[in-house]
Amino acid sequence: FILRSCPFSLKHWLKNSQPGVRTQDTNSPVFLLLFYVSAILLFPFVLCTLVSLKENSSEVVQPFLMGCGTKEPKITQLCLAAIQRLMSHEVVSEAAAGNIINMLWQLMENSLEELKLLQTVLVLLTTNTVVHDEALSKAIVLCFRLHFTKDNITNNTAAATVRQVVTVVFERVVAEDERYKDTVDQPVAVQGNSNRRSVSTLKPCAKDAYMLFQDLCQLVNADAPYWLVGMTEMTRTFGLELLESVLNDFPQVFLQHQEFSFLLKERVCPLVIKLFSPNIKFRQGSSTSSSPAPVEKPYFPICMRLLRVVSVLIKQFYSLLVTECEIFLSLLVKFLDADKPQWLRAVAVESIHRLCVQPQLLRSFCQSYDMKQHSTKVFRDIVNALGSFIQSLFLVPSTGNTSVMPNQTGGNASGNTGSAQTNPGVLGMGGGATVLPAFEYRGTWIPILNVTVQGSAKATYLEMLDKVEPPTIPEGYAMSVAFHCLLDLVRGITTMIEGELGEAETVSQSTTETTSLPAQSSEQQDLQSVSDQTEKELVSRAVWEEMVNACWCGLLAALSLLLDASTDEAATENILKAELTMAALCGRLGLVTSRDAFITAICKGSLPPHYALTVLNNTTAALSSKSYSIQGQNVQMISPSSESHQQVVAVGQPLALQPQGTVMLTSKNIQCMRTLLNLAHCHGAVLGTSWQLVLATLQHLVWILGLKPGVGGALKPGRAVEGPSTVLTTAVMTDLPVISNILSRLFESSQYLDDVSLHHLINALCSLSLEAMDMAYGNNKEPSLFAVAKLLETGLVNMHRIEILWRPLTGHLLEVCQHPNSRMREWGAEALTSLIKAGLTFSHDPPLSQNQRLQLLLLNPLKELSNISHPDIRIKQLECVLQILQSQGDSLGPGWPLVLGVMGAIRSDQGESLIRTAFQCLQLVVTDFLPTMPCTCLQIVVEVAGSFGLHNQELNISLTSIGLLWNISDYFFQRGEIIEKELNKEEAVLQKQAEEKGVMLNRPFHPAPPFDCLWLCLYAKLGELCVDPRPAVRKSAGQTLFSTIGAHGTLLQHSTWHTVIWKVLFHLLDRVRESSTTADKEKIESGGGNILIHHSRDTAEKQWAETWVLTLAGVARIFNTRRYLLQPLGDFSQAWDVLLDHIQSAALSKNNEVSLAALKSFQEILQIVSPVRDSEKPDTPPAINVSVPVVVGTTTATSLGRSFMRTDSIGERIGRYNGSEPPVITDEIEDLNLWWAAWNSWYRIGSESTRPPITCDKLTFIPSQPFLTALIQIFPALYQHIKTGFSMDDLQKLGVILHGAVSVPISSDASPFILPSYTEAVLTSLQEAVLTALDVLQKAICVGSESMQIMYPAIFDQLLAFVEFSCKPPQYGQLETKHIANAKYNQAEWVALNYVPFAERSLEVVVDLYQKTACHKAVVTEKVLQNIIKTLRIPLSLKYSCPSESTWKLAVSSLLKVLSIGLPVARQHASSGKFDSMWPELANTFEDFLFTKSTPPDNLSIQEFQKNESIDVEVVQLISTEILPYANFIPKEFVGQIMTMLNKGSIHSQSSSFTEAEIDIRMREEFSKVCFETLLQFSFSNKVTTPQEGYISRMALSVLLKRSQDVLHRYIEDERLSGKCPLPRQQVTEIIFVLKAVSTLIDSLKKTQPENVDANTWAQVIALYPTLVECITCSSSEVCSALKEALVPFKDFMHPPASKVQNGES
Repeated sequence: FILRSCPFSLKHWLKNSQPGVRTQDTNSPVFLLLFYVSAILLFPFVLCTLVSLKENSSEVVQPFLMGCGTKEPKITQLCLAAIQRLMSHEVVSEAAAGNIINMLWQLMENSLEELKLLQTVLVLLTTNTVVHDEALSKAIVLCFRLHFTKDNITNNTAAATVRQVVTVVFERVVAEDERYKDTVDQPVAVQGNSNRRSVSTLKPCAKDAYMLFQDLCQLVNADAPYWLVGMTEMTRTFGLELLESVLNDFPQVFLQHQEFSFLLKERVCPLVIKLFSPNIKFRQGSSTSSSPAPVEKPYFPICMRLLRVVSVLIKQFYSLLVTECEIFLSLLVKFLDADKPQWLRAVAVESIHRLCVQPQLLRSFCQSYDMKQHSTKVFRDIVNALGSFIQSLFLVPSTGNTSVMPNQTGGNASGNTGSAQTNPGVLGMGGGATVLPAFEYRGTWIPILNVTVQGSAKATYLEMLDKVEPPTIPEGYAMSVAFHCLLDLVRGITTMIEGELGEAETVSQSTTETTSLPAQSSEQQDLQSVSDQTEKELVSRAVWEEMVNACWCGLLAALSLLLDASTDEAATENILKAELTMAALCGRLGLVTSRDAFITAICKGSLPPHYALTVLNNTTAALSSKSYSIQGQNVQMISPSSESHQQVVAVGQPLALQPQGTVMLTSKNIQCMRTLLNLAHCHGAVLGTSWQLVLATLQHLVWILGLKPGVGGALKPGRAVEGPSTVLTTAVMTDLPVISNILSRLFESSQYLDDVSLHHLINALCSLSLEAMDMAYGNNKEPSLFAVAKLLETGLVNMHRIEILWRPLTGHLLEVCQHPNSRMREWGAEALTSLIKAGLTFSHDPPLSQNQRLQLLLLNPLKELSNISHPDIRIKQLECVLQILQSQGDSLGPGWPLVLGVMGAIRSDQGESLIRTAFQCLQLVVTDFLPTMPCTCLQIVVEVAGSFGLHNQELNISLTSIGLLWNISDYFFQRGEIIEKELNKEEAVLQKQAEEKGVMLNRPFHPAPPFDCLWLCLYAKLGELCVDPRPAVRKSAGQTLFSTIGAHGTLLQHSTWHTVIWKVLFHLLDRVRESSTTADKEKIESGGGNILIHHSRDTAEKQWAETWVLTLAGVARIFNTRRYLLQPLGDFSQAWDVLLDHIQSAALSKNNEVSLAALKSFQEILQIVSPVRDSEKPDTPPAINVSVPVVVGTTTATSLGRSFMRTDSIGERIGRYNGSEPPVITDEIEDLNLWWAAWNSWYRIGSESTRPPITCDKLTFIPSQPFLTALIQIFPALYQHIKTGFSMDDLQKLGVILHGAVSVPISSDASPFILPSYTEAVLTSLQEAVLTALDVLQKAICVGSESMQIMYPAIFDQLLAFVEFSCKPPQYGQLETKHIANAKYNQAEWVALNYVPFAERSLEVVVDLYQKTACHKAVVTEKVLQNIIKTLRIPLSLKYSCPSESTWKLAVSSLLKVLSIGLPVARQHASSGKFDSMWPELANTFEDFLFTKSTPPDNLSIQEFQKNESIDVEVVQLISTEILPYANFIPKEFVGQIMTMLNKGSIHSQSSSFTEAEIDIRMREEFSKVCFETLLQFSFSNKVTTPQEGYISRMALSVLLKRSQDVLHRYIEDERLSGKCPLPRQQVTEIIFVLKAVSTLIDSLKKTQPENVDANTWAQVIALYPTLVECITCSSSEVCSALKEALVPFKDFMHPPASKVQNGES
């Protein structure tokens, strides 16, 4: 009720009220009004109330409007509050709102409650949209009018309200659009000249906004508004602010509604351009005389606001206003000109900064302008303008804005520049100095201010909306903003493009994956989308490239300048970061020139100023020729200044051919270096050819800093080798390890590069290295090893794909290894070997064992190193091989030939240590790796081992290598089956390949089986070593060769033996023989060092002799032990002949050692039994035939030091395999031929060697005794094989050789070893051998056929010839020999042997033989007995004159033995007359012996004489027993001679001297007695069977009696003459003997039959009696007693004589 009735009452009251009403009255209407308002205020939320209020809003509002009309402040305020309340509850209708605005207009005109008015308007417009069209325009005008009042508060409040109202208007449009967004309107074409007051197509709110905006443009342009009727005044600044806020806050309205877009184009843009004109035309400091009209000065507030509007336009409506924006941007660029005011340039830079933080916008500029053909290159101009702006700040400092600071006292720069330079930017603070961040260039110092946060364009002067006068721009502000512009521009562009690039790559990857999937039904669509995608990508890429191409020149110029000028670390860091990101971006886009330019800038920053680095200077030259233009005007790049205001942190030497002094590195250089490292580390993939720049720079920096490569290629701080040492500050010292670490990480990160980038890196390193190599030529300075070290590092981290870079990498390192500079090549080798080792140990996928190609690829450079002659490289190579063997030896597989090739490539002239290392490798291979390597490599192992044997640097190595060959052969033997199988398999493959190619399989020793070829290679290698110049090597090789063939030869195929014999053994023999015969005879003083050489080896000839000996012996042994294998070969007889020829030539060589050894070999090949038949040969021959010694006959060889052995290996084999079966002789005829060939050789050797020399001098070669002994010792063994065909001729030949051999004298210096002392009667070995030979022969004849036995006489002749030597030593040609007793051992003269023992032994043999063969027909026929007697006569007749006493004694005993056997035979054949000539010889022999002409020596003792006498007695006894009893078979002349002899013997020989001693010795009492007794014995014979016997008796008696008569007469005579002196004892004895004999004779005669005694005999006996009587006077009692005995028998003759008659009767 109240609410209904109250307004009417109030209204009535207000109408009728008078001005003078007292308000204090409680009944007054004011209280009523208050009550009304309170009711509205208290009950606002009752729904029915609000609805009813809305319906009656005009009535409800009316009282308040009336209240306001009272102009009473309190009432007006109260009413306005009430109206606001109503409005806030949205109970005001459109009509009511119109009324309210009209009432507010009145209040405004009356200047009442202005602030409340503004508040009310704001509430009215913001609550809802009831106010529009005219009412709205009136409300807005009201606010504008209030803005221009005198009151500041009102002004400001009104300004804020206007801004808010404008915003509200446009917010309504947004809301309206939102409401109607689902209904699609038909767009109506807007006519260009259509009525601008009513735009029929727009909705109400949009229309209001349109009208408002249009009028704002009109007002700013100083034109009358169309809609805001009632505007009295307006400022451009405010108008521009409003335009800017609308454009900035509601861009969507303009973009969605064509009408608004039209406004932008038609009204806003021309307005802006028009307002800009004073700024464009104005030039600072230009004279006005040239232009007729004065130029309007730029006005800061408008200009600044215009720039703000432009910023918004460009930012929000670029797509609508492409052409207009081009103009704006060109204007912006012009505002940066140096002739524009500083404030203008500052705000222009701020505006540009706003653009620079919007990369998408920049991209649009580029697309819209730069990429269009005839368009301004706006984007390029902006960047270039910034660059030239920055340059201009340095070049043309504006007056009054540069601050030149006073010189600091003592502020001299470092003494390096030599002048006291000012140090601007250093502020003295409390005694210390703080450096402000600043740019300094050629004396211009510009501080760097902290103007903005990175990435946001926070402007200072564009926000100075309250300033009317242009502000003073602080020094450095413009530079700082421009600097940030550049940084943000780079950051924005790079971030945007890289982001898009990343997306594009992701998409392309996914599409690639899709298309690579199996075909699907939607294949067509997929292909379509892919092609769209690529097209889109191409377009994008074109934009990116254009953007970079447009900006890089300007950016680079500006950044380079700033980098040079920067004195602040943070600024430098930012500049470098910008250059780095640009370089990386250019790299990603493949823009090589720009990329290289940025990288060059960083590189130049890293190095000292004006550093002579060709790569960089070339790049810079190319760039500096490029100027860049801004709107057609060329701007030259400024070259960086050389002044440095940086702290020097390092002093070092430049890397140059002729370094001049030192260079300095500043902290900025180090900072740049870090950036460079960062660039290479993070963006290596896009550097491409720029790696060259980057790495060249790093190399120089590393050199200056003195970093040196260490293990694995990492660089470590080291000292400079020459020149002044590198000086480093503590600051940089702490940095060095970090830099070194980053450097290493940089190359480690190369593992993430793609293959192409990696190749770029490798190529760059290689070309760097080539430069370093060029510099290192011809001097010994320390070279730069950076490139080599980094190649190593790169290789090591890229092992997983080593194949792609291996060839270029190792190819270059091999070149480095050949460099003359030792340090350079040492590192080349270090790098190469490290890579190879790493490559082999790396776990590849697939593993190396399955990837043979890769393994060979890795090992190949190792082999290539062999072509380099530098020993240090080869040492490295071999050390590498050794390490590979130790770590990877088990898995080398197909790499073995390469590894072995490395060892084998070492030559003799390459130094001892090299050979030793290589040999160490080989030893390791042979000891540990033979089983792991392919069998095809074994031949290479053999060849390599052989080649080490031939090296002449180190004897021990050669000898050890021969040992290795033995070990290898042992290995072949142990694993024979496996090796053979594998080789055969390989052979089959090769054969197949050869057949496919249509060529013959070419390998050594073809067509022998491959396993045999392996053996043959081994033998051939050892054969080569057997003719090495060094004796020790030859000896060792020879022993090994023959041991190997001996031990393992059974593994060879039968046919291979042919090759072994002809190509290995005989070939070796030929070479050895040739070398031996041509060897030097000069004496070698020492064997190197302090080793003395034995005289038997002191010439090359003697040393070769040893080799010949060894070789010949070895070959002979093989012929001996392997004959069962060799004989079935077709040409065994030829081989046998060749071998014999070799033996013969060796035996006849003028070297005792060789000749003797040849005979030993001869002996050896004769000790062979015939081989078994093939059928009985074992299937698998045993490995080694254990020799079974079999002594042949009784042969011994004392001088050879061993028995004659027959190595009966075959006998053993047969025993082992065939039980007790006897060996079967095969092919006897062939065997005989072989043995006869041997006999012929033996004969030739014997006849040649024993033939006396024609001329005799000191140099005459006389064969040695051991040689001759050995020669003769061969005969018995040889004879065993040829005895069946041995003929008389052969025996004659043998005799000549035996005789010759025994005749050879010996050298005086050898005699003490061969000859016994003169007193000993022993045979020399040679004499033993000769006798043995004859013994063998006679034994064979003994058991041989009848035809053989005719040889006996020849043997006797031979033996008897030897017997004669006892008295007549043989003469050896014309050679003069001395007797052994007279020889002097120290003179080279020849000594005759003592032949007595030999002759005596020969005689014994003769006796023995004769005892066996006396009755043999041939012996009888050939008068052997006569020859024996004839031979014995010589020593017997000489007797005491014999050289040896034993000779004649032996001769006598032998004679007695022979006669005891021979005389019965002679008697047996008496009738045949075969012995007739023997008897006189025998008689003469007896005569010469028993009555010798030689006198016994003076010193002969009585005992000796008696012994000798007893021998004579033996002879007489023989005559008495063997001859005289058989006189009837013996010629009479002979018997007569014997009797005469006995007679002669029975009479004592008398000496002219009377000394007792003489008589004692010379009287042979016993002999005489025996002779007498024999005579006596044969004087009587009891029965005379034959006339012959009687004749002997009568002769004997007659001789005996005559002899007695003579003795007695002589005694009587002597007795008389001697007087008192006694006679000699012998004479006394003789007389006593005769007296006894007479008595015995008489007794015997008495006993004999009277008819048997001749009368004449009795007469002779009786005639003795007177003589006996005469002896009675003798003085000797012994004679007297004997005389008595002799006289007593005569009593029988004392009887009266008979009468003659009786006698006659009887």
